[in-house]
Amino acid sequence: MTPHILLINPNSSETTSDMMQAIALRSSAERLDVKAVTASRSPAMIVTPEQLTASATQVVELGTAHGRDCAGIIVSAFGDPGLAELRGKVAVPVVGICEASMIEASQGGQKFGVATSTPDLIEAIDQRAHDLGLGHLYTGVRCTEGDPVALASDTGLLAEALAGAVRACIELDGAEAVIIGGGPLGQAADRLRQVFDTPVIGPIPAAVERLIGLIGQGTSVPQAM
Repeated sequence: MTPHILLINPNSSETTSDMMQAIALRSSAERLDVKAVTASRSPAMIVTPEQLTASATQVVELGTAHGRDCAGIIVSAFGDPGLAELRGKVAVPVVGICEASMIEASQGGQKFGVATSTPDLIEAIDQRAHDLGLGHLYTGVRCTEGDPVALASDTGLLAEALAGAVRACIELDGAEAVIIGGGPLGQAADRLRQVFDTPVIGPIPAAVERLIGLIGQGTSVPQAM
């Protein structure tokens, strides 16, 4: 089988999987193919801590089922569900989009924030920054207003709302880089990277770059710092 990246979408939307796969393919720039698999037991968009925690089981199932056939795995939900457990079960590198984007955002000691549409997941995002040893650089989360599922259905409106959150991260919190916090927000992240002078980081491209680097090093269990 041709070497490829396996992208696991812990949300149950095939449309979201297709979008994230397309972003990952562009980011890979023909270095590796990307195949996506989609969870079946989660909601179309994970928006609560309970949904995030529950999604981990199927992430591990999908990763172990396909792990022998790929060069590396991306867990494409911004909370990295099942990441640590999956790493212990497969022999290939595994990265999460939250982890990868926070590591990229913090390079050179930059202060970084997160702009997202899921206020109920703020605590989980905060915890990831501290788990990665990056709490001293983390300026926090700024959220859009309104229902995140409804907002995600309108790409233009989502990008506009997230632009306000990015601006708040920069102007109010002092962030020197801002992550767009969510796999389903990938298209909006692509748009916003062109809008701001401050770096705006898409989590899927960050994960692709980190994973390809680890594959090249022959590393199976990456370290945050």
